[in-house]
Amino acid sequence: QAQLVESGGGLVQAGGSLRLSCTASGSIFSIGAMAWYRQAPGKEREFVARTRRSGSTNYADSVKGRFTISRDNYKNTVYLQMDSLKPEDTGVYYCYANVIGSSSEYWGQGTQVAVSS
Repeated sequence: QAQLVESGGGLVQAGGSLRLSCTASGSIFSIGAMAWYRQAPGKEREFVARTRRSGSTNYADSVKGRFTISRDNYKNTVYLQMDSLKPEDTGVYYCYANVIGSSSEYWGQGTQVAVSS
């Protein structure tokens, strides 16, 4: 059974840093894009950052200059380095991956990030 497993969430003060990790395991082959989304309490899930297999990246305007997404294709792992965290970054962070040449998509179970002011 294919799955994405996130880790690295936690509680941090404003201005601090956290690093999230997400590893794909099981029957996931030829992963294409990997991304992070987040969902704040009472709000819809929103896009945070994406990296394609080529290494190109995209970021939401709200995190540009503060967050950095990277990946290790050999480990099927994506990372999200979050610096200068703000209380509005609080939420559950979800990992996403799709498969090249397939309509298959996968989501992680989510990891909680809480930023105190």
